[in-house]
Amino acid sequence: MSFKSNIRKILLLSLGVLAGGGLLVLLIAAINKKNHKICNGVDIVIKGTGHEVFLSRQDVMSIIAPDKSNPAKGKPLASFDLKKIESAIEQNVWTRDAQLFFDNNGVLRVNVEERAPVARIFTVNGNSFYIDSTGKHLPLNSRMTVKLPVYTNFPADKETLMGEDSVLMQQIRQISPFILASPFWMAQIGQIDITPYRSFEMVPVVGKHNIIFGDGTDYEQKFHRLFLFYQQVGAKVGLDKYAAINVQYNNQVVATKRGAAGKIDSLQALKNIQKLIDASKQLPFDTVSTPVDNNIAANAAPAPTLTILKERLRNAAVKDTFNHVPSSIPSRVTGHPTPLKSRAVLPQEKNKPKAVMKKPKAN
Repeated sequence: MSFKSNIRKILLLSLGVLAGGGLLVLLIAAINKKNHKICNGVDIVIKGTGHEVFLSRQDVMSIIAPDKSNPAKGKPLASFDLKKIESAIEQNVWTRDAQLFFDNNGVLRVNVEERAPVARIFTVNGNSFYIDSTGKHLPLNSRMTVKLPVYTNFPADKETLMGEDSVLMQQIRQISPFILASPFWMAQIGQIDITPYRSFEMVPVVGKHNIIFGDGTDYEQKFHRLFLFYQQVGAKVGLDKYAAINVQYNNQVVATKRGAAGKIDSLQALKNIQKLIDASKQLPFDTVSTPVDNNIAANAAPAPTLTILKERLRNAAVKDTFNHVPSSIPSRVTGHPTPLKSRAVLPQEKNKPKAVMKKPKAN
């Protein structure tokens, strides 16, 4: 009995060795076959956020096959170090991620995710660059320009920021995607100037007023209040009579008059702002005015009626509190705006508003 048991164990062991040897032979044969298989082509897919592609297929191909006399197609698969190629592609400043693999037909599949710029920055020193959603600096591209929110007078050139500069950059990274997602605000906000107090003042395309925005906190509600002002006041009585519209205070809109506006300019301003309002009605409401957070939107104070707004504006103290109202608007055609010169700005955080539109009291 013991003898038969030993024979059975020997046979099972022998079968296991033979099976393992067979698998090893098949594996070696597969490896040899792969080593002798050649690349049948390269398929490059670059994923971006729009039509602007800052990283071209030629750029990627020059990394895969830098020697034009030795193209990738026809080379043995074993000669490709895919990890090394991926790392080289990801070293390009415009590359967010890269994935390479060979399919069953021997075609090299290259999937590249491109960084998406969300804003263009002009610094106080005159330098200019794009930033993406992570705040990474991206160089200007000579092949094309892209329409983005434009910020002037940013206080620092370096990429690694500390303290107030870091907070300011974080606010830009939050505000810019909000503007980009709204055709209305992309059409209306021509330029965003950064004050010495690291707050934002916006230069509109329609209207000669200045938008005092404050810092980036509660930016959705600030845009919401500004849109309601345009809708309920600007589209009715015009905007040229206002030197500034201040939305930085919670649940308030502060409007400062500049004096009588020309009749022709006022009529044209009315037409222009009404066109923007009409265009915005064709879009989902939350893309132009409502906060992203539905809880915030639900708790927001109701807008005053048009009659109350007009009455409070008529009774408001009229005084131009700004030393300079910017008049130059960056070109939306060339994509190369000229930064505004630094100007004297009152510390809005310390000034009590002159004219305030608050939530009306219940009857």
